[in-house]
Amino acid sequence: MTQRNDPPDDEQASDLRPPVKTEYKFSHVTTGRYLPTPGKAPGWPFAEIGHWKMDVDGTLDDWIAELTDWRREHLTRIGYNDANYRRPELQWAQRNFVHAQMMVEDRYFYDPQAGRYTVDRYLDDLEQRFGGIDSVLLWYVYPNIGIDDRNQFDLARDLPGGIEGLRGAVADFHRRGVRVFLPTMPWDNGTREQGQSDWQAIAELVKAVGADGINGDTYNGVPRAFFDACDALGHPVVLQPESTISAEEALIWNVQSWGKKAPNEPVPPVAKFKWLEPRHMINYENRWGRDRNHDLQYIFFNGIGYNAWENVWGIWNQLTPRDAESLRRIAAIERMFAPCMVSRDWRPYLHTLQAGVFASHFPHEGIALVTMVNRNEHEVSGEQIALPHVEGARYFDVWNGTVIEPRLAQGKACFELTLEGSGFGALLALDSGASCDGLDAFLTRMRALAATPLHSLSRQWKAIPQQLVEIEATKPAVAAPEGMVTIPAGDFDFVVGGVAIEGQTWEGVDVQYPWENSARRNHRHRMHMAAFHIDRTPVTNAQYRQFVEASGYRPHDTHNYLRHWQNGAPPQGWDNKPVTWVSLEDARAYAQWAGKRLPREWEWQYVAQGADGRRYPWGNAWRDDAVPVPNRGRRLRAPDDVDAHPAGASPFGVLDLVGNVWQWTDEYLDEHTRAAILRGGSAYQPQTSHWYFPQAYRLDQHGKLLLMAPCKDRSGSVGFRCVVDAG
Repeated sequence: MTQRNDPPDDEQASDLRPPVKTEYKFSHVTTGRYLPTPGKAPGWPFAEIGHWKMDVDGTLDDWIAELTDWRREHLTRIGYNDANYRRPELQWAQRNFVHAQMMVEDRYFYDPQAGRYTVDRYLDDLEQRFGGIDSVLLWYVYPNIGIDDRNQFDLARDLPGGIEGLRGAVADFHRRGVRVFLPTMPWDNGTREQGQSDWQAIAELVKAVGADGINGDTYNGVPRAFFDACDALGHPVVLQPESTISAEEALIWNVQSWGKKAPNEPVPPVAKFKWLEPRHMINYENRWGRDRNHDLQYIFFNGIGYNAWENVWGIWNQLTPRDAESLRRIAAIERMFAPCMVSRDWRPYLHTLQAGVFASHFPHEGIALVTMVNRNEHEVSGEQIALPHVEGARYFDVWNGTVIEPRLAQGKACFELTLEGSGFGALLALDSGASCDGLDAFLTRMRALAATPLHSLSRQWKAIPQQLVEIEATKPAVAAPEGMVTIPAGDFDFVVGGVAIEGQTWEGVDVQYPWENSARRNHRHRMHMAAFHIDRTPVTNAQYRQFVEASGYRPHDTHNYLRHWQNGAPPQGWDNKPVTWVSLEDARAYAQWAGKRLPREWEWQYVAQGADGRRYPWGNAWRDDAVPVPNRGRRLRAPDDVDAHPAGASPFGVLDLVGNVWQWTDEYLDEHTRAAILRGGSAYQPQTSHWYFPQAYRLDQHGKLLLMAPCKDRSGSVGFRCVVDAG
């Protein structure tokens, strides 16, 4: 036998795919997520003409035998101990088939008008669309983190109701049988120091709210310290790293993980860590996928779970109707036969009778489930698979919910099925005397689902429509009110793009302006601007104090409201600095009291840019003297006075537009997300990570802040200015 080179340690070399006959050894296959594929010749890329020549069926038995030897040796090499998979309090992970990363800003999860969590609404929607979830990751950090100096743990405490509110939301999930993960991220070292280790801080948080697991964002295996810290508090948790486990010993205490980017090739790959430890639950994740049929075939073939992630950083990427219905049926089968799915005797790549059809065998105590995927685009009918037959065995087509009578020949049961193009199948074999509780009801349910063929459902992805929140016009003013500047009418090329870190240039990213038919990252529109008046500077602390004292305004949600003030007043020396720690709602309340309104984004940009398309208010070249000195420390400092940088004036003489504090403008919403457009950037530039909220100093760029509730939305780096319509 000859050895092949180790697969590259990248996203595309992460499952196991057996080679041609016995040409390779597996002793050194220790990186990635996938095992080599049967029938693949050395150096023969699947993309080339000729993949139809692969002799998959001819290599299977040799491959399985060698792979079994490899597993035995590999577990010895890592000193494997399965004690954590045998712990009763952690075994729920082995039934965690459908997981979802959920943005707390999702409007199905929290109702800002009612001021309450709506967990039932969120879960009811998922059950209706794809059969529901088994666990949820409550995500409250990225992409907003870094807008100010609050760290990942501060943002948990800033959720509505604080820790008590979060505990109540967790309890609502538990009431519906859904387990809850909280996130931790090693890259958050540029915001406020926590004063304790990440593992100690998250352990205390998960215990305080009753969460069940920890998701390690960007971790290739969550370190043992997190597991031990939770155990030490008497609150054991399931660790769930986002990425491939790189130090394979971490399989011992990471009893679950995510899987990513399984190669979409003619032969489905085998999940390496599922093969090493069949009780290790993987939730496959493909957040940006539009057609997820390959993902779903991969999980069904491997007997693993799925991350049904649709709200991706506030960008809605919903499962198509066909994919949603496929997931419903897959999850129903995996939940019904959960002990089979984690069988130590799992065998991938059963011999099949049709080209392009692949099967896996999951036996458990007299019950055996066979999952099948059709990698052909066309329907395949006829006999699909032959299984050893034992007298008295009973067989069921569980994908279609029927009893099935095989053709018996030479000690084998041959099963005739029809598999849709790119479709699925599943057989159940019960040994003589074996029983399966609830089987009749389950078959009835699956039979009803199968009445709707998957091919009859749409695979077309559509961007979710967004709406711009209206702003009521003010009473017109002929002359500029005190402290305001008149902006004359004129023609304007409104050219702007979002700086959101992720999403590339895919449809659905950023916002949808009223003249566009979908959200997208880059925007251009020729506009005629009517005249209006705008505040020369952002609203100051002194001005906001006048409003509070005159109106008696006090928001219903007071958490973080004017948190920098002391005894109801700005700190000494802060009167002429822009007011911050005010939500969009607080800013609107001030504007209404003052007979003003917040600016439309294009009004803000016209004021800053004029008609010549300049990059900054003062011109096209950056000037350090036009803005505050950047703050790259871990704590916020006081903003500069609003009139401290006259060199930063716009063509109309408007000050403090860029680099001091962000400024509220428009709000957009869709069915699931609310977001505000922020303009101008701030002086705060947290270091150590590119995941922090990105700055947008250029006038052709804007920031998009996800909105949940005033308590979380308020920031020490966000202020506002107002507009009055001209008569």
